[in-house]
Amino acid sequence: MTQETGIGTTADSGSSDLTAGLIGAAIAVCAWSTGTVLAKGIDMGGLAIGAYRFWLFTVVIVLFLRARGTRMTWHVVRASAWGGIALGADISLFFSAVKATTIVNATIIGALQPVLVGVVAARFFGERIRGRDALWSIVALAGVVVVVTTSTGDGIRSLRGDLLAVAAMFSWSAYFIASKRSKGHVSPTEFTAGTALWTAVIVTPLGFAFGQDMSWPTWSNWAGLAAMTVGAGVVGHVLMNWSLVRIPLWVGSTFTLLIPVFSALIAWVFLDEAVGIRQGVAMAVVIGALAVIVRGQSAEGRAERKAMKRAAAHDAAV
Repeated sequence: MTQETGIGTTADSGSSDLTAGLIGAAIAVCAWSTGTVLAKGIDMGGLAIGAYRFWLFTVVIVLFLRARGTRMTWHVVRASAWGGIALGADISLFFSAVKATTIVNATIIGALQPVLVGVVAARFFGERIRGRDALWSIVALAGVVVVVTTSTGDGIRSLRGDLLAVAAMFSWSAYFIASKRSKGHVSPTEFTAGTALWTAVIVTPLGFAFGQDMSWPTWSNWAGLAAMTVGAGVVGHVLMNWSLVRIPLWVGSTFTLLIPVFSALIAWVFLDEAVGIRQGVAMAVVIGALAVIVRGQSAEGRAERKAMKRAAAHDAAV
């Protein structure tokens, strides 16, 4: 009786964690989507925004840890080093990429991240990606391509810029992988605090090196930075890192395909940016494809829970 109850409880807990992780990842990408729109209202360069935003984010998240009785230790800094370096590199490389090539190229190359992460997840984390999930991921990726190419005009293209975008995509993927690997070493919130500190330390000197105006922000810019810190930082990064230890890595990565979709929707609602019929249909396709993947993950979780309960009942009977 005790054995059966214990296994059943474990199964219920695992299913609950999966559901919570899926919800958390969805909320996280919604929060990240606000960052693009908020950045438009901040009269600062991209690296300057990144530097001040992540210094502010570091202060907020460290104070949050202190309020919970947890200190920022050297162990946390060391354990989050690779994730922080990857995130700092992503911000710097992507900023450089959009300066050298079109936003269309940079965004589409960045959208290929789930493909790379899916390969890593299968090879090193033993995650199984079903054929139909891979197909729906491709459908979602195609929808993102339509959304981006419809909403963004042509600009200057260069091989250098495209290569920088590829490097940014690898860095963004490495950040997700580092977050997944942090399980058992530090808590998701500690990992987020450590990566925020590393990112601030990396991006700040690069801002000066690229000749950006790194002077103290105005009060209106501080308001935008604070909003980005709460939305894209506290809600986005904390929730995604919390979710990635509960859901398959490739699922969390695939959720990022929603970022350009939600960014376009937010810009349509708050900035009156037009959304054409073609773009609207593509957005619906992306959301629908990811909804199918989430539904499949939830169904698979319920099936595994039932299988564990049947095995528990069988063991108890024997």
